[in-house]
Amino acid sequence: QVQLVESGGGLVQAGGSLRLSCAASGRTFSSYTMGWFRQAPGKEREFVAAISWSGGPTYYADSVKGRFTISRDNAKSTVYLQMSSLKPEDTAVYYCAGATMFSSSAQAMGNFRMYDYWGQGTQVTVSS
Repeated sequence: QVQLVESGGGLVQAGGSLRLSCAASGRTFSSYTMGWFRQAPGKEREFVAAISWSGGPTYYADSVKGRFTISRDNAKSTVYLQMSSLKPEDTAVYYCAGATMFSSSAQAMGNFRMYDYWGQGTQVTVSS
């Protein structure tokens, strides 16, 4: 069992930056694929980024590519999402997720059904 706790959300002006963190419990964190998803009010959950267990392959939604960076520190059992050049449309609750499987398919990595564990979410609000 893995528990995930997100932090780092908040209110930021458009063009600003935030770094989200997701701390995981459990000794097997380093074997999990980790991802970030987001959900805005009235919208479906949306894939943001994912990273393999080794920190090697990373995947991004087209909407955040070049602005967001996912990384992980297995020694700290933490995954990060560095968000830059934020836009009002980035406003959402951001969720951290963990998966026991890994796929070389970006489409598969972006499918929320692939993930087994979820955090409670952290709110990110970008003002214009």
